Amino acid sequence: MAGVQTAVALREQGWTDEIVLLGAEVHQPYDRPPLSKAVLLGKAEGSTLDVDFAGLGIGLRLGVEVTGLRTDKRLVETATGQLPYDVLVLATGAEPIPLPGSEGVPGVHLLRTLDDATRLRPVLARQCEIAVVGAGWIGAEFATAAREAGCAVTVVEVADRPLAGALPAEVAAPMAAWYEDYGARLVTGARVASVDEAGLVLGDGTRLRAGAVVVGIGARPATDWLAGSGVELSGDRSVAADERLRASAPDVYAVGDCASFPSARYGSRLLVHHWDNALQGPRTVAANVVGSRTAAHFPGVVYDPVPYFWSEQFGRFVQYAGHHAGADELVWRGDPAGAAWSVCWLREGALVALLAVGRPRDLAQGRKLIERGARLDRTRAEDPSVPLKSAVR
Repeated sequence: MAGVQTAVALREQGWTDEIVLLGAEVHQPYDRPPLSKAVLLGKAEGSTLDVDFAGLGIGLRLGVEVTGLRTDKRLVETATGQLPYDVLVLATGAEPIPLPGSEGVPGVHLLRTLDDATRLRPVLARQCEIAVVGAGWIGAEFATAAREAGCAVTVVEVADRPLAGALPAEVAAPMAAWYEDYGARLVTGARVASVDEAGLVLGDGTRLRAGAVVVGIGARPATDWLAGSGVELSGDRSVAADERLRASAPDVYAVGDCASFPSARYGSRLLVHHWDNALQGPRTVAANVVGSRTAAHFPGVVYDPVPYFWSEQFGRFVQYAGHHAGADELVWRGDPAGAAWSVCWLREGALVALLAVGRPRDLAQGRKLIERGARLDRTRAEDPSVPLKSAVR
């Protein structure tokens, strides 16, 4: 998504020189969110992006894996040779973290690519028993699809709650009940000791038998190929882009899941592994690439979005906007045991993040309030019958 959108945005913003888009996969560029939903369940054959690459004059080179970068000579190294560049945009995304000891074990799956989803479709069709490792966003979405396909599902999570890496305990705790309500079993506080063709063995010796194991324990920026390139990486292995999404090497930019950027809004460096970031960031990159070539004193466009993502799981539509680290106050809107509720995070009275479950209006209004740094009246914000925009003080 990030690479395609950058190429399209460059054309839209007036770039007339050659554009070459490299991709390691052989498939036409596709959208990822449907992979854990319609594609996985066989309701769609694919999710190819509707882009006329030839009409836009974008050279699409598929099945080309990039293996290295020589910024001193402005060369991209691939398995089939070197390619020169004037401007380079890094949009290599993220790769799923494998479960240690599971590599090469039959019946163990990841879910990141179209090929992954294609391999998992017949597994769901057989309605076999499935073990999912990780109760994060992807684990919950896959468990939802597997239950809809009629599979028995057990989700194993090393933390004491789902979404432990994404949300505070008091917010994530109510979500544990969603698994049982949907007919899935959730086992928390459980470490996987080993995995084999028959399933999992947990740290306490418990054997979980499964016809397939799906691993969803996180993803990391796909940047190993940048070793020795001179492009600075952050501690999380993301490309350390600046506020204009420029990498440390001249005329190199980074966008999407592989890049982190400093946020003045939140006072920290953000690494956002979500679809909206891969859609919004390319517009900034394109503006800075084109502007730097056409204006003598181009100041550059700063990228400082309100992060946004959504997840469909267990019959619920979950949305999140903002960044809650650093918040000093939590405000509930509605009963978390119910079907629809929201949580607002405030910092010195200003709304900085919001989680909405089945309340899309709260999300839409809250996102705008976060963008403008609006301060909320806590009493009014706590009342779910009061529109969030009417709780501004």
